[in-house]
Amino acid sequence: MAGNRRADRRGGGEASPLRLIAIAIILIGLVLVSLRLLPGSPFESSAAARWGDSGTPGGRSTGTATDRSARHPAPPSPSPSPSLEPLPFVAKDLKLDIEGWYSWSVLDRRTGKIIGSKNMGETSTTASMIKSWIVADYLRRAADSGQTPSDAKLADATRIIRDSDNTRAEQFYNLVGRDASIKRLISMCQLTDSSVAPDKGWSRTALSPRDTARLGNCIATGTAAGPKWTKWLLNEMKLVRGAGDFGIRKAFPAAEQKQIAIKNGWIDRTREQEMHINCLAIGDTWTMGVMVKYPIDMGYDYGMKNCEKITEALLRPGT
Repeated sequence: MAGNRRADRRGGGEASPLRLIAIAIILIGLVLVSLRLLPGSPFESSAAARWGDSGTPGGRSTGTATDRSARHPAPPSPSPSPSLEPLPFVAKDLKLDIEGWYSWSVLDRRTGKIIGSKNMGETSTTASMIKSWIVADYLRRAADSGQTPSDAKLADATRIIRDSDNTRAEQFYNLVGRDASIKRLISMCQLTDSSVAPDKGWSRTALSPRDTARLGNCIATGTAAGPKWTKWLLNEMKLVRGAGDFGIRKAFPAAEQKQIAIKNGWIDRTREQEMHINCLAIGDTWTMGVMVKYPIDMGYDYGMKNCEKITEALLRPGT
């Protein structure tokens, strides 16, 4: 029995040298692996460094930059707004050899931005230029009341716009309430510089070049004549003829002139001993107002040519 117990201890109770060596190798391997995964250890692996990165909240890994961008892609960059084509005018301080007072303004119909001379807010009497509003006011009010002007009335309106007929303009001015019509102009077209000439007639209405450009935009957008008659009115203004066909659009190439709507005013003011010449023009993307005043004995032609001269001086090269 004693001999058998010794045999059991030798066979199962005592570890053999080979077994001890194997166990030692395994233990050493586990220690080395632990050291590679321990942050700060000289045996630390790059994987361990990423795993223990403390640059993220709570020391948690968020993966590589590639992994993060895949999970949270950056928002797309906004597309740049398309740039607008420049207007045919360049803002500049004009120093022209012109007798008397002159002023100008241009409104960008796409943005509402206004440029002009330093005195673009100063006013002059409109003369026939205001007829564009009188006809627009008549047509819009007729449409608003459910009425359609007769062919005869439309023919009168044509004569007022194309030929600047004073007699018919006075009749239309009475129909739209005289001073009340100018008050509507100032309100509806958001004019800031202009004023009514109480009981002095349409010709004495005071407008600035800046407000002239606003009046042009008011017509072009349909506010003045309303949606039913705006196209008709603009077409009539493109067909201005005879003595009233001068000024702004004459500075443009002949092919472009036909597409520019205008209404001009010209009058000799004996009280002031001045000539008052005014120009309104409406292009596809712009409206413009030019006004000149000078000694009465210099005649109409001087101011009509200066309206064109001022426009030419402002045109962008190549226009």
